[in-house]
Amino acid sequence: MTDTIDFDEMNRKVIAEFRANGGKVGGMFESFPLVLVHHTGAKSGTERVTPLGALLHDGRIFVFGSKGGAPEHPAWYHNLVANPETTVELGTETFPVVAHVLTGAERDETYARMAALAPQFDEYQRKTTRTIPVVELRRR
Repeated sequence: MTDTIDFDEMNRKVIAEFRANGGKVGGMFESFPLVLVHHTGAKSGTERVTPLGALLHDGRIFVFGSKGGAPEHPAWYHNLVANPETTVELGTETFPVVAHVLTGAERDETYARMAALAPQFDEYQRKTTRTIPVVELRRR
């Protein structure tokens, strides 16, 4: 029998810890800025919240659809593409954003910046044939 991770339960715990501690959490997100990204299901229309490690650079917020190097993009990515106007929680702030998928050199430079800070991102890209998306969450 293999152990399976209940990601919904893990996310609920991380979200609760984030909100109880002004945006600070332990565990796998302890060494990275964390954002709670609200998104609406592309097909279901259901509102969801996903905790994501983020790159904060020059006043900008970037998240990465790595999904640990899985062969498919994460659901939150598809939801943001379908419904880019949303809300983000960062620290004690909640504010509206528009999701913008980066392409070309800007995407590559931003991904490289994250991989320099978190080398596991190089591994994620090596594990998959897809280009891992980089999404900027631009304040509205």
